[in-house]
Parts: sequence; structure tokens; C-alpha cells
Amino acid sequence: MTGADVGDQLVGAFQNPGLLLGIPLALAGAVFMSLGAQYQHRGVEKVERLSGADGATGLSVGQLKRLLTRPSWILGTLMLGLAIICQLAALSVAPLIVVQPLGAIALVITTLLNARVSGHSPTRKSLIAIGACVGGIFIFVFFAAIFAVEKDITDRELFVILAILLVVIIVLGACWLILRHRMRALFYVVGAGILYGFVATLAKAVIKRVQAGEFDWVTLVCVIALIAASAVGAYFVQTAYSSGPPDLVIAGLTVVDPMIAVLIGMLVLGEASAAPPWVLVCFGIAGAIAIWGVVGLARYHPQVLSESQELDIMRGSGQADSSSSRGTAPESGSEPDRDQ
Repeated sequence: MTGADVGDQLVGAFQNPGLLLGIPLALAGAVFMSLGAQYQHRGVEKVERLSGADGATGLSVGQLKRLLTRPSWILGTLMLGLAIICQLAALSVAPLIVVQPLGAIALVITTLLNARVSGHSPTRKSLIAIGACVGGIFIFVFFAAIFAVEKDITDRELFVILAILLVVIIVLGACWLILRHRMRALFYVVGAGILYGFVATLAKAVIKRVQAGEFDWVTLVCVIALIAASAVGAYFVQTAYSSGPPDLVIAGLTVVDPMIAVLIGMLVLGEASAAPPWVLVCFGIAGAIAIWGVVGLARYHPQVLSESQELDIMRGSGQADSSSSRGTAPESGSEPDRDQ
């Protein structure tokens, strides 16, 4: 394919009304996602302090109940609900492998918000990692917008997706039961990202079947699986908030989630069937760059280093002499309770 052919296809792609509507909706969802993550993280930190228990190895039932009484957590949940609505609306008019990666913009917004709230200014290494996350995803979405094609999802394809999801839930559940005392934020954000990738795919399938008037037992099974995966993913996200900063959580979700959704879209649904081999290579390179960025952020994020006593940074509250149950650095929420 020549450069002129790619240019013509790019112009044609962005004349697609579905893309012109779907992309802004996905970006709006990213904004709500970043705000929701910040407020939910604040609520989880508050619950940990009130309960006097660290939730890094898994939030208890009591801590989950306390979350329902925290105004900041409830506000964050409402914002995440708006993010989901925007994402579902985008999925209804645009290809899955275009909509999902655009959530990466939430990482930039969340990084700025968390730096402001916690007092942890991004370091050079963490900025490089964030750039890799966002850059890798946007390289991916550039080619996806050109070559992605919509296809009807067959019952056989849905059964394949559901079978894979069942295996994934079993494996993640076994890892959590056996190794949860060793697991930290990266495990939870990766696990949540994998599950949410399936959620996005199933949501796309349900939307298409409802639009076609095919709300049968297969569709109902998809809805049940979607709810189950969402519930487990939500638990993983809340636990990740207790062991990592919100922008690390968002980094994992906005990279792993679309990567899984895209792999399903490419390998099972055939949404990239029109892409030439060199574009598939570009997909792989872009995905590897984004994943490298997530791992790098997990290693070099200033808040992570501070809480592991590897970097001496004073929190935004300025109370350097207070300490959390996870380390010597004071908690980012040590200022007066702002979510009454």
C-alpha cells in the first residue's frame, strides 16, 4: 500500500460519522474516568485510616461497606458511571479498537490531578513512562482508525469470548487466593484491565444485538458475564487504590484494558482483517511501548518510591513527620477531611 493509498484511507476514515461522534464521546469518558479515579482513591484512603487496616492485600467486607458511606467515593463512582455511559455510547457508533485506546488521555489528566493533590511532582523517569503509555496507545489508535472494520458478532464468537473470560476469572481468582499477600498494585491493575477489556467487548456485543432486536438467551448470558467481570474488576481497582497512586491505576487500566479489547477484536472478531501485515507489526510495537510504560510507572512513580522509602518527598499536606501503616511517608490524605 502506497503513501497516497494510506492518505486516502485516512481521509475516508475520518469522514465516517460514527468515528466523528465516537471519538469525542470516548474522550469525554476519559475525563470522567480521571476525575472518578481521584475521588475514589481519596475515599479508599479515608476508609483505610478510619478502619486502621491496610487494604493492600484485599479490602475487607467491612471496608467495602464503609466505602458506601464516603461522599468522595460515591462522587467518584458517579463520575465513573458517566465515563461508562460515554464509553458505551461511543461503542455503539464506532469500532471497539478505536474507542478503547482513547481512554489513555485519562492518564495525563489523572497524573496532573494527583500531583496537585498529593504533592508528588512527576520525575523524569515517571514522565517518560507516562509518555510511553500515551504515545504507544495513540500510535495504535491512529492505525486502528484507518484500518478498523465493523463486523457482526456471531454466536460462536461470543461463546469463544465467554469461555476465555471464564478461564481468566478462574486464573485471577486462584492467584488472588494463593498469592494475595505478595500481590501489590500492579497485579490488581493488570487484572482489572484484563477483565475490563472483556467487559468492553461484551458491552459492544450486547449493544449490537439489542440494536438488531436479538435479545435472546445468548445476549442474557453476555449481560450476566459482563456484570460478573465488572464486579470482580471493580474490587481489584478499589484494592489497587489502597496500594498505589491513582495515576498508576489509570495507567494500567487505559493500557491493559484496550490491549485486551483490541486483541479480542483482532483475533476473535476480525475487526483488523483489512489491515496489511506491516500494520499488525505496528500494532505490536505500539502495544509493547505502552506496556513498558505501565511497568516503568509502577517502578518509578514518585509516590510509589516515597511509600517504599526510596525517595524522600514531602507530601502536599507538609506533615513530613506523620507516617502511614504502609511506610514512613505521611498519607496524601493527611490534610483535614475534605469529603464530608
